[in-house]
Amino acid sequence: MRKGPIGVFDSGYGGLTVLKEIVKVLPENDFLYLGDNARTPYGNRSFETIYEYTLECVQYLFDQGCHLVILACNTASAKALRNIQQKDLPNIAPDKRVLGVIRPTAEVIGKYSSSKNVGVLGTTGTINSESYLIEIKKIFPELAVHQQSCPMWVPLVENGEFDQPGADYFVEKYLNELMEKSKDIDTILLACTHYPLLIDKIKQFIPEEMKVLNQGEIVAPSLLDYLQRHPEMSDKCSKTGRLDFLTTDSTEIFNRHAEVFFGNKIFSQFVHI
Repeated sequence: MRKGPIGVFDSGYGGLTVLKEIVKVLPENDFLYLGDNARTPYGNRSFETIYEYTLECVQYLFDQGCHLVILACNTASAKALRNIQQKDLPNIAPDKRVLGVIRPTAEVIGKYSSSKNVGVLGTTGTINSESYLIEIKKIFPELAVHQQSCPMWVPLVENGEFDQPGADYFVEKYLNELMEKSKDIDTILLACTHYPLLIDKIKQFIPEEMKVLNQGEIVAPSLLDYLQRHPEMSDKCSKTGRLDFLTTDSTEIFNRHAEVFFGNKIFSQFVHI
């Protein structure tokens, strides 16, 4: 068996906020990031299209030697992960694994809330899928989960407006709409990997004591725990500390935007899926 990097997939740049946190807890591991920027955004596409695109990208990462792939994308996790795990992997790669970001988040969110009222902020696609509502209720049936879609937040981030005064209106608008659903919300989950870039803005419009959960900071220790519990998978992962980045669109544009999400300079390679 030839060892390979851990694959990290997102429809664009947001998954880099998850990878950034994963690298902190697994610095010795190799990672191969794939951003399907040519076909982003996924959020407004049909279930069938999201599933098709995600499977193609997972298969590509498998072909590059990845034995484990993380869907660092809420839309792909909500609309494609279950089918890939249950229908595709047994046929195309029974010895490989694909994990998402929703389940590990749902497993811990109840531990943060004292009032048993949590808010979930996400894209329209993620919110409409009700994936967080379903998964959280399985683990914490006593929690009241209040969802709010924020359709303007990803465009604000991707256009570099996340820290500008112009973002204030839409940040405050969606937070107000969420809080109108319950005054007891004491914990907010950022259920989109773009949203951590808005965290300073978000904190301006919520009570100081309210908790804001960054998904990457939850997914990273969950992955570490998974590899510790599955040493057979950990043994398949190469460990030289290497990071590689792939994009299905312009490398120049990807490198420029990716630096904002990842925090360091990135040099990507173009691939056709």
